[in-house]
Amino acid sequence: MTDLVQQLAKEIAVRPNQIEAAIKLIDEGASVPFIARYRKEVTQGLDDTQLRQLDTRLTYLRDLFERREKVIESLKEQNKLSDDLLARVNAAETKNALEEIYAPYRPKRTSKSFKAKEAGLGPIAEKIFNEAVDPTEALAGFSHEDYADDVESQLDAIQHILIDDWAQNIALTTELKATFAKTAMLKSLVASDEKKEVGKKFRDYFDFSESLNKVPSHRLLAMLRGRQENVLGLKVDGEDEAALARIETEYNIETAQPQARADFLKQTAKLFWLGKVRPAIEHSLLTEKRLAAEAEAMDVFAENLRHLLLSAPAGARCTLGVDPGIRTGVKLAVVNASGDVLAHSTIYPFAPKEDKAGSVAELARLCREFNVELIAIGNGTASRETEAVVAEMMAANTDLNLIRVSVSEAGASVYSASELASQELPELDVSIRGAVSIARRLQDPLAELVKIDPKSIGVGQYQHDVNQTGLAKTLEAVVEDCVNSVGVDVNTASSAILGYIAGLNKAIAQQIVEFRKENGRFDNRQSLKKVPRLGERTFEQAAGFLRIQDGSEPLDASAVHPESYDLVAKIVEAKATTVKDIIGNTEIIRQIDAAAFVNDQFGLPTIQDVLSELEKPGRDPRPEFRTAKFREDITEVAQLTEGLQLEGVVTNVTNFGAFVDVGVHQDGLVHISELANEFVADPHKVVKPGQIVQVRVLNVDVERNRVNLSMRAEGAAAAKPQRQPRRDNAQQEQRGERKPHAKRPQHARPQGDRPQGHKKPQAAKPQENKIGGLGALLLQAGIKGSK
Repeated sequence: MTDLVQQLAKEIAVRPNQIEAAIKLIDEGASVPFIARYRKEVTQGLDDTQLRQLDTRLTYLRDLFERREKVIESLKEQNKLSDDLLARVNAAETKNALEEIYAPYRPKRTSKSFKAKEAGLGPIAEKIFNEAVDPTEALAGFSHEDYADDVESQLDAIQHILIDDWAQNIALTTELKATFAKTAMLKSLVASDEKKEVGKKFRDYFDFSESLNKVPSHRLLAMLRGRQENVLGLKVDGEDEAALARIETEYNIETAQPQARADFLKQTAKLFWLGKVRPAIEHSLLTEKRLAAEAEAMDVFAENLRHLLLSAPAGARCTLGVDPGIRTGVKLAVVNASGDVLAHSTIYPFAPKEDKAGSVAELARLCREFNVELIAIGNGTASRETEAVVAEMMAANTDLNLIRVSVSEAGASVYSASELASQELPELDVSIRGAVSIARRLQDPLAELVKIDPKSIGVGQYQHDVNQTGLAKTLEAVVEDCVNSVGVDVNTASSAILGYIAGLNKAIAQQIVEFRKENGRFDNRQSLKKVPRLGERTFEQAAGFLRIQDGSEPLDASAVHPESYDLVAKIVEAKATTVKDIIGNTEIIRQIDAAAFVNDQFGLPTIQDVLSELEKPGRDPRPEFRTAKFREDITEVAQLTEGLQLEGVVTNVTNFGAFVDVGVHQDGLVHISELANEFVADPHKVVKPGQIVQVRVLNVDVERNRVNLSMRAEGAAAAKPQRQPRRDNAQQEQRGERKPHAKRPQHARPQGDRPQGHKKPQAAKPQENKIGGLGALLLQAGIKGSK
């Protein structure tokens, strides 16, 4: 336990006693959001980021430490545990590294080496290795039924004994790996000529080579996908001569006598390197690189998902959801400020019916009858054509004062056909449910998107190629943190979002919803204890994140935990006021000396948090909902010109830059070198999905629908060059349209491997505004509005 605490303290850069306190709380069942917000005194101020890192690493390191003990025990039983080996085992920082060290010692009862030793060839192998004897002569008099009188098979068996023994020289194999890694190249070739057509999206990798140390994560994942689809063959290549020379030096093979023995040992060394060590090193290096690439991809996905979920909500406003379609019609659904469905219908403005006039009339009727404020239009098939119809209706009914927005519908179909959708909207057809979801995700993206598997939201890259268990845990942690940072209204929340509240799970969340249906709204937090299976421990974890508006207890609408209500009572008494009067009263609150209320139960951090919450009760950490204007005269890529200044919204952030929608139906790329005047190591430090930015057009390729943008001021000095792909290649690889080039294409990405957040070309659309806070909504990340 001590070693574990010390390592975590070092990794997170905090004191060991903080780690011990946090581990104790976690082991007792406390969640990260609860500890971060309500147990600051216990952990001495560890924040949610540190606690999340601790929680993740704690599980991993406990598994690693447990496995390490088993490995040490096994080595002791084999009498192989030297001081050097023990030091290497204890120094292994990853499970992969530990298994590499243990691999040569793992008992193998079916290996050729084991069978050879069982047959009695062990002493002869030792004699050949240590003494100046002809290998053939050393076998004189040996006989065993498995080898008969076949000298060649006997020598082969001896080689396997020596090879396995040499493999246990961890110092040597570690040195060989380090040397090989310095010059290792990752080579990719098309599997066969027949694969060139079916796998053309991987054409940049049909004959590709790059230093393994320098290959970026997204490129490696693309090649691994190509291998998975049997289109590509991958190989880690490197130099052999230096390794062979080092092995011969290690075992004095160059000076071995007689010559027959030297030749035999040289051949053994060659087999040792080419047949055992090098393949293991190649696998190890590629595995390490893959794990790092997966971790980076998951980090990118998690960061984008975090900003997506915390996008600005349009709020409690009556909204018309529009799910575009051609042959099957455009589905409409009106939802009120609470997200309840008021009306729904279907219009057919396109072929074959082409009832445009009737469609416009129906849109106007719904908006007028239900006092609609927002029109949310899904951005899938026929989205632009549908927007034109809506724009025509708005132009003919200017008194309605409507705002139309384009909302990404990625994942809407997943929700529509889900069991949850059937429970929430049992009377509606699947297609209408999609329109409802589109409207609700404009009102409150967090509340609606938690109903969808995060992997289906599509703001990551290669999310289907990384470790799915690790990805699921990472994304679930992000959703949990986001939901708890905002809090939920327990009287209106769905079971989906309640399930992410600290201390709750899907089963208890459903119990809350069922109890609410049977008994009406909750009047206060204490009444939550009447819900079946919601005991004291669960209540302690969840209560502070569950809000009750207009209830009997004013504090229930805030993030003040019920355990601190007595503290508030003392503060109120000291100020001779009431709870209702102190809430939101900045003048009174800022006169309070927090230190005066510190006691054994409440520390200064808790008191300060309570006062902050009283000043701004139930504050929402999400940004304010706002719009940004697109240029009215710029609606297509062909209208862009070099040097043009535009306002746009960030739709997706990658490790080499950001994609920005400027209202021309095609996201432009701001390469990492164009994000700022100064050097940028991490694009996420500069821009976030949904952020409104000012950009300048660098160049436009109308034919291939490519736009390169810059956020640097015109004429500003370029940032210090860095080892990143060029602007054009980075964008090309995202679209997979760059032609094959020599052996080392810059930052190539297979065709068709478009990252989420990057739009496909679509038909022209009416001019509109842009909803900044929702800019990254889902796969296409397009939240746009026009008034």
